[in-house]
Amino acid sequence: MKRSPLAVLFLVVFIDLVGFGIVLPLLPRYARDYHATGFEQGMLMASFSAMQFLFAPVWGRLSDRIGRRPVLMIGLFGSILAYSMFAVSDSYSMLLVSRIAAGLFGATIGTAQAYIADVTPENERGKGMALIGAAFGIGFTVGPAIGGIAGEHHGQLPGWIAAGLSLFALVLAWRVLPEPERHAARREGGGLFGFGGLRHVIATPTLPLIVGLQVFATLVFATFESTLSLLTKVRFDYSVRENGYLFTFVGVCLVIAQGAVVRRMMPRVGELNFCVMGTGLLAAGLVVLAGAMSLAVVLGGLTLIVFGFAMITPSLSSLLSRRSPREIQGEVLGINQSGLSLARIAGPLAGNWLFDRGTHLPAAVGAGLMALCFLAAGALRRSPWTPSATEPSAASTPPV
Repeated sequence: MKRSPLAVLFLVVFIDLVGFGIVLPLLPRYARDYHATGFEQGMLMASFSAMQFLFAPVWGRLSDRIGRRPVLMIGLFGSILAYSMFAVSDSYSMLLVSRIAAGLFGATIGTAQAYIADVTPENERGKGMALIGAAFGIGFTVGPAIGGIAGEHHGQLPGWIAAGLSLFALVLAWRVLPEPERHAARREGGGLFGFGGLRHVIATPTLPLIVGLQVFATLVFATFESTLSLLTKVRFDYSVRENGYLFTFVGVCLVIAQGAVVRRMMPRVGELNFCVMGTGLLAAGLVVLAGAMSLAVVLGGLTLIVFGFAMITPSLSSLLSRRSPREIQGEVLGINQSGLSLARIAGPLAGNWLFDRGTHLPAAVGAGLMALCFLAAGALRRSPWTPSATEPSAASTPPV
């Protein structure tokens, strides 16, 4: 595997995600400062994911035509503008526009995954995909802490820091991030808006199941994330700071799982087996969390949940990449990111609706959905597919 471009890509994505993490926890507070209604606050939070839902396939399709590096750099330049607008916002309308712009230009994770697919051999692709998860974990662990400290000194400072980090990432990409050598087969013709990748996903055996499993896992994880602080407040009367420590624990677990366990084990175990094990762990962790009445049990449930989710996402992204033609991988992975963005919008809505009807319901319902996904992942593992010579098939990997 070509480690140098992957290391640079990791730094670029990580630095940009730190900026995202800086801004995210401040949005509700800033919205209240502008006397936003509950609906307007919801719009502010949902606008980012809505733009990612719409534009992730567009950026992926464009990267199939002009290359991965230019699209990633356009996204970083747009992030600089979006965070700068966030810094100088003096009304709810400007705040909303800044989040719409951040979502539009930040919808390039699928392109980053396509970059990984371009520079990794097939048997190590899942290991490469785990880099994105590790970058997310570190970014969401470090970012909110920086944002909280900076926000106490000056209201504009978090936005300017986020913009500065995106500028640094852009300079880094411009100076040392190469265009993938293997990205020689580029799409010719066609506009930026098309349905070729979607038709491929729908028509290719196993791909709808691969995308569906990842969407449902993300939906369940988003439901859990959005209600965890509510659950700990009701059961243990946790303060904002104590919940912050808990989310830091989640971020550290995610970094360890993606950066160490997944990257080391997936090439030997195989994506199909990892997917089955991950859905099982996520379901078990949610069962534990639903009935948790002590901190030790909560931490045990969180560990299972995070490790399970960390095993699911890179394994399914790797499978999706390996079962798609190289010339449309950016668009296909962008379509997958659109589905995940939709799940991140629906998850908090479903989670809060369920929580109002029972504090245990978000975790309990999520566990039920993941039990069904566990069965579906087993069916995927047994489904007919002719892998390349380098792909570890279900038959050649140890039984789960």
